[in-house]
Amino acid sequence: MAIVPALPGSWLDTGDNAWQLTAATFVGLQSVPGLVVLYGGIVKKKWAINSAFMAFYAFAAVLIVWVLWAYNMSFGKPWLTMPFIGGGNQFIGHPGQITSAWNETKEAIIPAAAGGMPPIGFPMATMVFFQFVFAAITVIILQGSIIGRMNFKAWMIFVPVWMSLIYPLGAFSLWAGGWLGSMGVVDYSGGYVIHLTAAASGFTAAAVIGPRIARDRENFQPNNLLITMVGAGILWLGWDGFNGGDPYFANADAGAAVLNTNIAAAAALLAWTMLDVFAYSKPSVLGAVNGMIAGLVAITPAAGYINGAEAIVLGIVAGILPWMSWNLFGKTALMRKVDDTLGVFHTHGVAALVGGIGTGILADPGMIEYYATGKDSAVNVTGAMFGNLYQVALQCYGAAFIIVINVIGTFIILKLIGLVIPLRADEETLMIGDDAIHGEEAYAIFADGQKIPVMGD
Repeated sequence: MAIVPALPGSWLDTGDNAWQLTAATFVGLQSVPGLVVLYGGIVKKKWAINSAFMAFYAFAAVLIVWVLWAYNMSFGKPWLTMPFIGGGNQFIGHPGQITSAWNETKEAIIPAAAGGMPPIGFPMATMVFFQFVFAAITVIILQGSIIGRMNFKAWMIFVPVWMSLIYPLGAFSLWAGGWLGSMGVVDYSGGYVIHLTAAASGFTAAAVIGPRIARDRENFQPNNLLITMVGAGILWLGWDGFNGGDPYFANADAGAAVLNTNIAAAAALLAWTMLDVFAYSKPSVLGAVNGMIAGLVAITPAAGYINGAEAIVLGIVAGILPWMSWNLFGKTALMRKVDDTLGVFHTHGVAALVGGIGTGILADPGMIEYYATGKDSAVNVTGAMFGNLYQVALQCYGAAFIIVINVIGTFIILKLIGLVIPLRADEETLMIGDDAIHGEEAYAIFADGQKIPVMGD
């Protein structure tokens, strides 16, 4: 029996394609249902539906924007360039759809980065979906900063606008052959492009929209910690696809990235839990979840660039510094002025800086991401511990750019949306929550067709 190729030509590698689709699905599951149920469980009862639905809506809205224009703005042909910078100064791609039969079934390529990569062995449809789930989870993480007060209708506008104007700047600059990547700034799987971006934009949004009502800010106990842990577990194991898919090949470095991801998560969870016990005499489930997230975030920019022993060190630091940021710096009068509901600043922003700068320190040149096209040179990164102190400076420079563009861009977008529709729900809605916004509640008992409310918020 003759075997018929899936597509004409010899470029399709079915193993790479299968792994890339699997990894993409893992990352998609981190958002739906992972963060949907984590958010739904970690907030007080009256915000469970709204918090879950904001994430559900964002996932859908980002996909449509992504395939119609945002993918090509993030990974397509270069469009605009950075002034006053030399060669390799592109920072955004040309907008355009990716939905035609030809676009979906052709060999995947990232035009501005293709010169330094081996040929990719899967179609554009796989690449577009893989990168979509990263884009979607970014704005869903951002959401964690503004839970409990944003007008849902304003959120409906904000998500597609932000995805069109802000996310592509970081993605193209670092991952698609843009100016930061050309300089040598590295981000293996999104410590800067996703987590630092979400933290900077989320913190800015929290400041612009304003805090939750005093009643919610003073008492915001989770309505279901077991559901929160289910979401956290999906998030943890989904991260195998998050970091394991980023070499674009089912190779040895992908396996190392998966292992290092889990090592760092475990080390950070243990470190955060131990600090909770020392400081408060009790191990906290929420603390463990935050430690896990901090470890996963920190390893993200480093996963395939550092070795396993370094992953333990990075995980421990990622458990300590974000814990200190949350429990010490976060309680200062300055930080209390901004109501970052779920502490995205600490678990994603501080942890991303730990990982990004940590990559500049720890990157092991023995970790080969892949071998470059047409030559024997290995694509790897050398950190300060192996003689390249300049990499630390590059990582700091990249972080500064991501923070600045997100703070300024998000501020402008929200102010413009606020001219059309209130960013913040009205006070009566904020007192009631889900029932006022959606006409639905997470815990409602129905008897003889009548809804019997479950008292308390």
